[in-house]
Amino acid sequence: MEPSSTKNSLAIPLSIVFGFALIAVAIYFSGMNKTVAPTAAQNDGNTPITTASNIPPVDESDYIKGNPNAPILIVEYSDYDCPFCKSFHETMNRIIEEYGATGKVAWVYRQFPIPQLHPNAPRISEAALCVGDTAGNDAFWTFSDLVFGERDINEPTNITKLQDYALTAGVDNATFTSCLESGRMKEVVTEDFNGGAAAGIQGTPQSFVLIGNQQAPIEGAQPYEVVKQIVENLLGQLEGATPTN
Repeated sequence: MEPSSTKNSLAIPLSIVFGFALIAVAIYFSGMNKTVAPTAAQNDGNTPITTASNIPPVDESDYIKGNPNAPILIVEYSDYDCPFCKSFHETMNRIIEEYGATGKVAWVYRQFPIPQLHPNAPRISEAALCVGDTAGNDAFWTFSDLVFGERDINEPTNITKLQDYALTAGVDNATFTSCLESGRMKEVVTEDFNGGAAAGIQGTPQSFVLIGNQQAPIEGAQPYEVVKQIVENLLGQLEGATPTN
């Protein structure tokens, strides 16, 4: 697992905070592409800018693609069987391919299965965490990419293939099966889910852009062009900012 990305000492200038406000407004009104839990109350349209304490801080337990100390973190709460999550997974892979090598943007994946809509989603989350716990961060991402990449957008994951995905990611069948059948990852899935629910998440995918202790939501499966523009705007502001002592 890669080390914590929470120890970012960059000062957040007012211009970036204001930029976050614009992002939140724009993304809320354009972001309807997400699966909503059937028991959740609907958002009333008020999307205030808050501190990142609203979601659990990113730490060494998180699975991170990219530089864990990147100044821009995109934290996603996702459901492996959510069709919109598949689309957003593809978008985020493109973002990391473009910006990850610079060390300025990283992607954090957290579990938010919605079993009322996707009965197998909690099991897949546990499987992904078993792979990550056994073989590390890169294996977790390999497994996750296979789950999203191998299924059609409107079809659930074929759970009979989970062993094959785990093996491809570097975990032998016996170890994978032992972990999955032990149920020891249920608690981790629940912890991710509860952390997201406490922050007001009602559907998937739901993401947050984090810079220091500031956050702005990305609602739903925003297309690549929208996420790219967010990243470009924030990078431009960061590059033009003068850190304070």
